[in-house]
Amino acid sequence: MSRIQLAMLLACLMVAPAQADVKLTGLFSDHMVLQQEKPIRVFGSATPGENVTVELAGQSASAKADADGNFRVELPAMKADGKAHTLVVKGKNTITLKDVLLGEVWICSGQSNMEWSVRGALNPNEETAAANHPQIRLFNVPGHVAGPVPTRDPRGKWQLCTPGSVGGFSAVGYYFGRALHQKLNVPIGLVGTNWGGTRIEPWTPPVGFRQVAELKDYLESIDASDASTATGKANIEKYLANVEQWLAKAKQDLQAGKHVGNPPQLKVSPKGGAVQIYNGMVHALTPLSVRGAIWYQGESNAGNGLRYEHLKEALVKGWRNVFENDDLSFYWVQLANFQNPSDNPAGGGWGPVREGQRRALRIPKTGMAVIIDIGEARDIHPKNKQDVGARLALWALAKDYGQDIVFSGPLYKSMKIEGDKIRVSFDHVGGGLITGKKDGLKPTQEVSEELTQFAIQASDGKWHWAKAKIEGETVVVWAEGVKEPKHVRFGYQSNPVGINLYNKAGLPASPFTTD
Repeated sequence: MSRIQLAMLLACLMVAPAQADVKLTGLFSDHMVLQQEKPIRVFGSATPGENVTVELAGQSASAKADADGNFRVELPAMKADGKAHTLVVKGKNTITLKDVLLGEVWICSGQSNMEWSVRGALNPNEETAAANHPQIRLFNVPGHVAGPVPTRDPRGKWQLCTPGSVGGFSAVGYYFGRALHQKLNVPIGLVGTNWGGTRIEPWTPPVGFRQVAELKDYLESIDASDASTATGKANIEKYLANVEQWLAKAKQDLQAGKHVGNPPQLKVSPKGGAVQIYNGMVHALTPLSVRGAIWYQGESNAGNGLRYEHLKEALVKGWRNVFENDDLSFYWVQLANFQNPSDNPAGGGWGPVREGQRRALRIPKTGMAVIIDIGEARDIHPKNKQDVGARLALWALAKDYGQDIVFSGPLYKSMKIEGDKIRVSFDHVGGGLITGKKDGLKPTQEVSEELTQFAIQASDGKWHWAKAKIEGETVVVWAEGVKEPKHVRFGYQSNPVGINLYNKAGLPASPFTTD
């Protein structure tokens, strides 16, 4: 039996009746951080109908467990105060959690580049040795679990950020959280849930797909495996009956010393594996109050190109629904430069999926860290995670915490055809546009070089490499022989070597296409 198969089976078995004692989900433990300025939701299981009381910092609230034995108690919002609190949960038994802080809580999620650990990134020895931050707390969802039924067990535990604990945590997540802690001076809670090589669809709850009209093709297969629909409920009930039969036979085989075969699989497989990882690695975190989420994923969806915009929309809307927070901030990383350069001015490769990521910025309360300048041609896992986390943190510091800073590189805004040239305007010029160069972890340096990686489309539809120059807060683009230009592309390939448009804050411009 594979680990994934076993995890799926265990997820299904989580529907067993609740025990008599009050029990918190594994998300609640000593050393945790609770989100300030948001309702504090505490949840777990108890005897059906049992009254459960939660006490924290002089506040108290109660609720009864429902017919399935699930309870949820909500305390009023509180401000971070730097104090270590005790959280007490009372029913037939009493649970006491110590060293609980009020602060800022963020989900850190995605595929391997978010999963990539501090010990695997740049300067691992120096970074881990310096990671003594007792008011940063880490919760990592361990293992890789996907399944047809949502599980309520997140399986991890909260830890203080120390040289001994940080090495295996998400590097991007840690550097993001560290930047927030340094600027805000409040406790930071980071919840990591990651799985290398995964697509975006398995991370998305059913409700997300249902809110995006462009993704109707996913719904039929999702409904067939979603317990909230009649078809899905019938399929899952049949599946669980098969599991029970398998367990009975497996027990007999074990006692007889015989080989135990694999457990039965849910025959209906949602398109793209939709919702499966959400069930196993995100659902158990809901509806914890959090400030927002950071996301680094897209390599496994590179073939979806521009459609990634709608897949991202489903993820964002879905998570906002399940975390019960319409204001949930959501900031993602645009894919880094990777693979061999191309001499095709039309671009391609990862160009379209980056454009899909950029276009998804139309979703309110979202942002994007551009890292087109710090990737590695031969490594899909660029080791500079420090700048990635720091650039994500700029969005949060500006948008969530009101700091007056430049938080983004130039983002395409509009274009205007002027004879045989096209003038491109940008948002986030940050005091002005420059040509720049980034070397390792050093700050971007302004250089006296021509702009690169611009292409222009002629009236016949063909693309040509173009010249470009900065004029004020715009860039003018043209190419010899192109008299009636139609569109502009910038950095629209997998690895636009030498890309060098920045703003004066040292943040790179996002690749884009105007068509």
